[in-house]
Amino acid sequence: MVKKLEKKVYQYTAVFEESSKNGGFTAIIPALPGCISEGDSFEEAVANIQEAASLYLETMKNTKPEDQSVIVAPVKVRV
Repeated sequence: MVKKLEKKVYQYTAVFEESSKNGGFTAIIPALPGCISEGDSFEEAVANIQEAASLYLETMKNTKPEDQSVIVAPVKVRV
């Protein structure tokens, strides 16, 4: 009997920035330091950052992550 492997589904917030020079989008996931990708269209950038996050998490599963201290906090800015 073959055991079926189930994959977990994780949800992260991605930040997309449109390039004013050449079009396209750059995407990052702040909760995954160094996880960055890009695409010629928004849809391509979404697919690429999903793949980048998947590879990032797969790598982290197979290696011992360094101790990191990441703090996410709101900030106020007066303009």
